[in-house]
Amino acid sequence: MYTKILVPVDGSPTSLQGLAEATQLAKLTGATLKLLHVIDLLSITMVPEAGVALTAQMVDQLTEGGRQILADAKARAEADGVHAETQLIENAAVRVCDVVIDQAKAWGAELIVIGTHGRRGVGRMLLGSDAEQVVRQSPVPVLLVRAKKEG
Repeated sequence: MYTKILVPVDGSPTSLQGLAEATQLAKLTGATLKLLHVIDLLSITMVPEAGVALTAQMVDQLTEGGRQILADAKARAEADGVHAETQLIENAAVRVCDVVIDQAKAWGAELIVIGTHGRRGVGRMLLGSDAEQVVRQSPVPVLLVRAKKEG
């Protein structure tokens, strides 16, 4: 069964649903979780018309925010009795999905668990889907955890 589960987290409710599912799987299999947060500087630098210049202060804030997201996610997993490692990656070179795949390979992950919004149509076309690209490129199984509908 699975002993190493990679879980990308961004602090969103959808991401936390993925974490909850991964935690339950880890409890059943005795797996270790690797919680991954990617600071996506590439997306910020690719939209110059937004009028946002990336400063050292912004990077520091994003880094601190990423550390807090990982600390919160680790605390959730460990509160459920699951061992979790964390990794924070600052990325300005490739897509987030590529970072996830690279980390899965480097760590020897046996499963990737990702929370996803399950967007379709124009929303998916405009926003793209890192989760979809991970599914397409992953060398290991990927479990997509769909966001719960509000209301």
